[in-house]
Amino acid sequence: MTELLSNYLGGRWQSGTGTGTPLFDPVLGNELVRVDATGLDLAAGFEFAREQGGAALRALNYRERAALLSAALKVLQANRDAYYDIAIANSGTVKTDSAVDIDGGLFTLGTYAKLGDSLGERRFMPDGDMARLGKELLFQSQHVLTPTRGVALFINAFNFPAWGLWEKAAPALLSGVPVIIKPATATAWLTQRMVKDVVDAGIFPPGALSIICGSSAGLMDQLQPFDVVSFTGSAETAAVIRSHPAVVQRSVRVNIEADSLNSALLLPGEAAGSPAFDLLVKEVAREMTVKSGQKCTAIRRVFVPEALYAAAAEAISARLAKTTVGNPRNEAVRMGALVNRSQLAAVREGLAHLAAQAEVLHDGSSHALVDADPAVACCVGPTLLGTRNAAGSDSADRIHDTEVFGPVATLVPYRDTAHALALVRRGQGSLVTSLYGSDTAALSATALELADSHGRVHVISPDVAQLQTGHGNVMPQSLHGGPGRAGGGEELGGVRALNFYHRRSAVQASTAVLAHLQPPTAV
Repeated sequence: MTELLSNYLGGRWQSGTGTGTPLFDPVLGNELVRVDATGLDLAAGFEFAREQGGAALRALNYRERAALLSAALKVLQANRDAYYDIAIANSGTVKTDSAVDIDGGLFTLGTYAKLGDSLGERRFMPDGDMARLGKELLFQSQHVLTPTRGVALFINAFNFPAWGLWEKAAPALLSGVPVIIKPATATAWLTQRMVKDVVDAGIFPPGALSIICGSSAGLMDQLQPFDVVSFTGSAETAAVIRSHPAVVQRSVRVNIEADSLNSALLLPGEAAGSPAFDLLVKEVAREMTVKSGQKCTAIRRVFVPEALYAAAAEAISARLAKTTVGNPRNEAVRMGALVNRSQLAAVREGLAHLAAQAEVLHDGSSHALVDADPAVACCVGPTLLGTRNAAGSDSADRIHDTEVFGPVATLVPYRDTAHALALVRRGQGSLVTSLYGSDTAALSATALELADSHGRVHVISPDVAQLQTGHGNVMPQSLHGGPGRAGGGEELGGVRALNFYHRRSAVQASTAVLAHLQPPTAV
């Protein structure tokens, strides 16, 4: 039998008592490792993290905790090649796609290490200025943010086993809050290996960093009032989490990132072949194929003026046709596999659902697999659908309601700006929308118009063509999350990420007392 990955809980490595769930190579089909959490004493493990790990982290200041993040980063960088090998085997991603996950996670970790160092030797964060409570300045109010005395439970998605770990863990640990990670079973190997390398290096105090691989059963039951939970995944699971007694009765704080029908919008006034038009085409093709479209921020709907529909369809299809699909170990391959057979079936089913209301502009089945057996490999070629005309854009409700989590997007023509904005909003809230054009005033106005419906508005004009960071790339300095169907959550955004792991309180006292609260100046 293949290796059974251990769990790290209660300050020690533990194996589950069951036979475990196998993880497979999505291209070759062979079993890689197994995960199991059967028989773990969850209550004791959570209490150990809460009491031992939390107390040890809170005893440190922000700068000291930032130093721990820096030390962890060095360990991870030293083992980077091993992470790439695991990603190819378990996620089926080509090297450039693995970099989005692995190097993206390391970059985020490093960003928070630097940010924490800038916070200095304080152990709390002031929130705003002192506020006078009466006629005299003698008695005032100062809002403060202090680390919550609980544990942070992370229930992560399968598509980013590295970045998904560190984009949550970095701000939590910097805040002084211990974390327990539950990675998605299908790709848990990379997350477990990263945690193991850091734990074995002895960087964090016992209980500060834990991981449970396998079933999530019973995890939510362990949460207490000052704990927090952050979830990335389906809207259905998010609803279960929100309705759990820990949340409803014990007011456990929750952050959710769920489904998202992200959009790309080419503003009116552009011509086929213009710089803005070409930027849209390039970005759409890239977002459809990076990680085989398995990104929560990937472009799912592409809005163009009705007069440019045919030109956009031809240009995007031409780019997609150049994408080689198959075994990521082959240097000729540019797009690897979906994560497993279940996801492959879901993408095929979703495609059929959308195609009932749209035409196929580029057929993914036209891509012959390179160095991979179609009967075994979980590969599917990129597919572009379209709604033919503006009237069809209104009636094709499925493209505005259904996210196919794979290399699939739909080209949607619109009549005018008002029609385009209405169609974008039919996504009911998204993580990100990207705008393309050359009229700076129109881009600015449209960005503000759509800001209420999106966690991030990414504006790409010709002047930033070589500088823009990408529609789907989540940068730690900017907010990640979105309203409505996107989950209503917020992550990252620089120092804002720390707010989720702190409690806000107002200290009302004499000015002299409040003066003692002021943290030392960062140097």
